[in-house]
Amino acid sequence: MKKVDGLLADYGSYHRTRGNLVCHAFGITLIVYGLLAFLHEFPLPPPGWTAAELLIAASFCFYLTLDVPLALSILVALSALDLIARAIGDWRIGIAAFVVGWVFQAIGHARFERNSPAFFKNVVHLMVGPLFLVNEVVRARRLDH
Repeated sequence: MKKVDGLLADYGSYHRTRGNLVCHAFGITLIVYGLLAFLHEFPLPPPGWTAAELLIAASFCFYLTLDVPLALSILVALSALDLIARAIGDWRIGIAAFVVGWVFQAIGHARFERNSPAFFKNVVHLMVGPLFLVNEVVRARRLDH
């Protein structure tokens, strides 16, 4: 079993109900958008680059170590959210999205799953969540859930 399969399976074991998966689809998207929108406030060289792109590059490198097709898929999703954050251009909307995203996460676990978030057990799951969500869409890795 590849490491990515173990991580996705472990993460998936905390996310079995449809209601929680829907909450996470909205929540993770809003959280990632919020992070990128906020990080656009911190410019880096070369001109036009920000801490948001640095986060995307670092995340992409991490995801490449797990699975190349999934890494490429999540790069597309992250790039789209980055472009949306640039187009909106307001860090305050990003912060609001970030907070609302975490509310969705909390509702998913409290109302539908009735368990604690996976990252309470393993902080790496904060990075696995977006990967799990992308995998649910592109089905690059087969999961039993």
